[in-house]
Amino acid sequence: MPSSTTTDTPPRQREAAALSHGLKQRHLSMIALGGVIGAGLFVGSGAGIAAAGPSIVLAYAASGLLVMLVMRMLGEMSAAYPSSGSFSAHAERAFGPWAGFTAGWSFWVLLCTAVGLEGMGAAKIVTGWLPGTPQWMWVALFMVVFCGANLAAVKNFGEFEFWFAALKVGAISLFLVLGVLAVAGVLPGTDSPGASNLTDLLPHGGQGLIIGLLASVFAYGGLETVTIAAAESRDPVRGVASAVRTAMWRIALFYVGSMAVIVTLVPWDSAEVVEKGPYVAALDHLGIPGAGQLMNVVVLVALLSAMNANIYGSSRIAYSLVERGQGPKGLARVSGGVPRVAVLVSSVFGFACVLLSYWRPDDVFPWLLNMIGAVILIVWIFIAVSQLRLRRRLEREAPQKLVVRMWAFPVLTWVALAGMAAVFVLMARQPDTRVQLYSTGGMTLFLAAVGYAWQRTRARRD
Repeated sequence: MPSSTTTDTPPRQREAAALSHGLKQRHLSMIALGGVIGAGLFVGSGAGIAAAGPSIVLAYAASGLLVMLVMRMLGEMSAAYPSSGSFSAHAERAFGPWAGFTAGWSFWVLLCTAVGLEGMGAAKIVTGWLPGTPQWMWVALFMVVFCGANLAAVKNFGEFEFWFAALKVGAISLFLVLGVLAVAGVLPGTDSPGASNLTDLLPHGGQGLIIGLLASVFAYGGLETVTIAAAESRDPVRGVASAVRTAMWRIALFYVGSMAVIVTLVPWDSAEVVEKGPYVAALDHLGIPGAGQLMNVVVLVALLSAMNANIYGSSRIAYSLVERGQGPKGLARVSGGVPRVAVLVSSVFGFACVLLSYWRPDDVFPWLLNMIGAVILIVWIFIAVSQLRLRRRLEREAPQKLVVRMWAFPVLTWVALAGMAAVFVLMARQPDTRVQLYSTGGMTLFLAAVGYAWQRTRARRD
């Protein structure tokens, strides 16, 4: 077995000496808090509500439990081995370079593509306010701003995310307060709906619940950023430990809590839930002047925050992979404590995805979207199987590094893997997600084959 399977730093990993440590604890704390409030929650939850009805609360609760287990496993490994490669470095340490290569580059493609998608979503909101302006111009502007911020210094990324997260947390907290008051019937000018909107729990039966469950699973993507960012903080172990330990109440409050408020206030089959988005529809339903447009501002901030975080995350994943000998050496070039070539390449790839949406909207772009459709599940599987192997090794070789421990190990790790397998089965049963499953599977097998060939070539060379 290569040296990468020891409990030491992975081979050729010199990031501690190259990357800066410009992220403060307040940055990490707010990234962890705001990172759970992603664009998927604001933008994608409407379709889930339309399919599952009030049972969307159960869907978000079930997928939230799975995500909590994944974050706990990732936190255990990241607190023991802080690295900007995060789960990719852990997979390499557990199974060899091919695993790190596969997990890392598939996630890089996902993040870069997401940058483009979020840019288009943000531009659509702005052009709704400023009709007549071209969407591509706004996407280009957002790309330049966030690429420039990430090129300058890691603290710029931290500051952007700090204030973005503060706004998201404040907005959704206010939404929850207003919603609870309205449900209780004590909000001036509103009558409590009681349980009138909750009578039909499964309007489309189990099939609708499955669609809602799949939508909720992918809404949680992006929580991994805090473990990537922790490597560039002054106290990465403390940052990861704090983020993971508070993950449970954040998911329960922001995701499950807000879904419960929305389906109680607004009929699940209201056209506005999908057309305007569930949060805007709920606030408009309460008749609060200007609240709907204000929520559109928050959605815009969520999209811009996701762009910023994904440019950062993709560049650090790429840098870590190259530092471990798994990519073009030029991407590892660092100046001013920032992997600037990796930032540029990741941003260019993201903008290329936007151009593909204009140039090839009927073939290449949908193919790309299908290819990344189930990547987050592949990453979660790598996290779980890596934790199974590394936990035993840590207990044997370095138990003092187990600052964060997975609950009820190994039982809950196997429960999480069973949950992921169940999601794969559900995806295979749905025509819309079956194509994504097969496309992502094909990309994963291709990357695994390339990674294994790369590993064999390097072993012979070494």
